[in-house]
Amino acid sequence: MEILELAKRFIDCLGEGDVEGARNCFHEDAEIWHDFDGKTQTREENLATLVFMMSRTKKREYEILRLEEIQGGYLQRHTLHVTSQSDETYSAEALVIVTVKDDKIARIEEFLNPAPLLPALRAA
Repeated sequence: MEILELAKRFIDCLGEGDVEGARNCFHEDAEIWHDFDGKTQTREENLATLVFMMSRTKKREYEILRLEEIQGGYLQRHTLHVTSQSDETYSAEALVIVTVKDDKIARIEEFLNPAPLLPALRAA
């Protein structure tokens, strides 16, 4: 699979809430690092975050602002728009640097301020 095809498939799975599809995009020992807390998640921990987000929101849309292949992976800048259970929309900008190994996502370095999304993630 081409690197940018993988990028598009992965973001489509996230937006659609396709957990198994997203899992299949990840290398089994993938790491996902976030700048906002400095922590690194496993693939399964990151997918649990997706499941949590799906339980608290009606819709998730990734507006791709920049996507380009770089050595060993890809760089993507996007705006994440989420619609809360009460139909309010919240957005946050993000930048991810993704390392690809064996046609799978091996590492994501995510730069995101999640604060604008928090109202949508509170219990309904």
